[in-house]
Amino acid sequence: MVRRALPVEEFRVVRVAIVGAGISGLVAAHRLHRDHEVEVFEASSWIGGHTHTVSVELGDREYEVDTGFIVYNEQNYPHFTSLLRELQVETDPTVMSFGLRSERSGVEYNGDSLAGLFAKPSNLLRPSYLRMLAEVPRFYRAGNELLTQGDRDPSLGEWLDEHRFSRTFCEEHVLPMAGAIWSAEPRLLRDFPARSLLQFFANHGLLSLGERPQWRVIRGGSHRYVEALTRSFREQIRTETAVRRILREPDGVTVESRRGAERFDAVVMACHSDQALSLLADPTGTEAALLGAIRYQPNEVVLHTDERLLPRSRRARAAWNYLVPTSASDLVTVTYDMNRLQHIDSAEPLLVTLNQTAAIDPDRVLGRWQYAHPLFDGAAIEAQAGIEKIQGARRTFYAGAWCGYGFHEDGVRSGLSAVDALRKQLG
Repeated sequence: MVRRALPVEEFRVVRVAIVGAGISGLVAAHRLHRDHEVEVFEASSWIGGHTHTVSVELGDREYEVDTGFIVYNEQNYPHFTSLLRELQVETDPTVMSFGLRSERSGVEYNGDSLAGLFAKPSNLLRPSYLRMLAEVPRFYRAGNELLTQGDRDPSLGEWLDEHRFSRTFCEEHVLPMAGAIWSAEPRLLRDFPARSLLQFFANHGLLSLGERPQWRVIRGGSHRYVEALTRSFREQIRTETAVRRILREPDGVTVESRRGAERFDAVVMACHSDQALSLLADPTGTEAALLGAIRYQPNEVVLHTDERLLPRSRRARAAWNYLVPTSASDLVTVTYDMNRLQHIDSAEPLLVTLNQTAAIDPDRVLGRWQYAHPLFDGAAIEAQAGIEKIQGARRTFYAGAWCGYGFHEDGVRSGLSAVDALRKQLG
C-alpha cells in the first residue's frame, strides 16, 4: 500500500527516506530521526558501509578486526571527532607508518625511521634509491609552491614530469603513498588534479618533515561508533533491502524496494554517486552530468594471516605496506597490519590486503569483501563543485564521502550538509 505524502503547498517533511547506511546516511538519520519519521534502506547485510568490523577466532580467542575504515585524526576530522565525543566513544592512538616492497627493483623500506629506510643494506648501493631520498625535500618545496600559485592546477602526472622527478621517486614513493591513501592504482593517480592531492598532503603533514597529526582508532573496532550512533533509531534501518527505483513527483517521493512502493516527503541519497544516478527514474540533465562524472574503482579486500605480501625484511614492515608489482597495469596492492593499527595481540598476524588476492594462501583467508572507492580526477573535482545545483531539487538531497576527499570526515560533513539543506527547505 502506498502511503500518501503531504501536498506540495503544505510541504513539511514528515517521512524521510535515506538510501544507504554508510557514515553519511547514518549521520543524516541521527540528526533527523528525533523530529521526523526516518527510514534507512541498506542493500548490504551490515550497517556502516566501509565501516565493517568482523569477528574472527584465532586459537581460543576472538578478535574484532576493521576491514574498511580504520583510522582518523582529530586535526583533519573535526566533524567526526565531534561526533565521537557526542557519542562518548573511546579511542586509542595508533601509528601510521608506511612501508614498501618493490617486486621490480627489490627495494624495501619503512619511511618511519632511518633504520627502516635502510632496512635492506643493499639500498645504500642503489643510486636510484639514494636519489629518491634526496628528492623528497624538493617534492615538499615544489608542492608548497604550487599551493601558493593562484589557480594553476595541472594533473599530478603533468606536475611530476614538469619538475622532473625521477621514475623511482614516482613509482616507489609518491604514487604508492597516494595509492595507499585513495586505494587507486598509479596509472589513475597521475590524472588526479595536483593541487587537490597536494593540499590533502599538506593538511595531513605530508609536505614537510615537521609535526604530523596523531592518528587514532576506535577502541574495540570501528563498529563501536556505529552501534552508539544508531542505538536510538536501529529499528528504522532495513538491511538487505536494496532500493530498486526512486520516482519523484511534486507532492512526494516514491521508493521502490522488495517491500513494495512506499511514499515519502523527501529522500536523502547517501550512497555512491553512480548508484544514486542509477536509482533515479527520471534524472535531470544536470543530475546525470554531475553524478555520472565521478568514477569508482572496485577493490577486493581480504582479511588473512599470510605474511608473504609484506616486505620480507621485518625492519621494512609498517602499518601500511605497499607492494609494487612486476606489471605496471596491476591494481593497487596495500596490506594493512591490523596488529599494529588496532593494538591486537594475536599469535598470528591479522592482515587486510587490497587486491593481489590470488597470491594469498587460501588456507589463511578469513574473509573476502568488495569495496568501491571514488577516483578524484579533474572531472570529479569539477562535478563536486556543482553539487549545490542539485541539492534539494525535487525533494532529493545528496550525501556521501564522494562529495569531498572520499574519507570519513567527508562523509560526516556531507551528511550534515544534506540535513541542513533539507531543514532550510522546510522554511
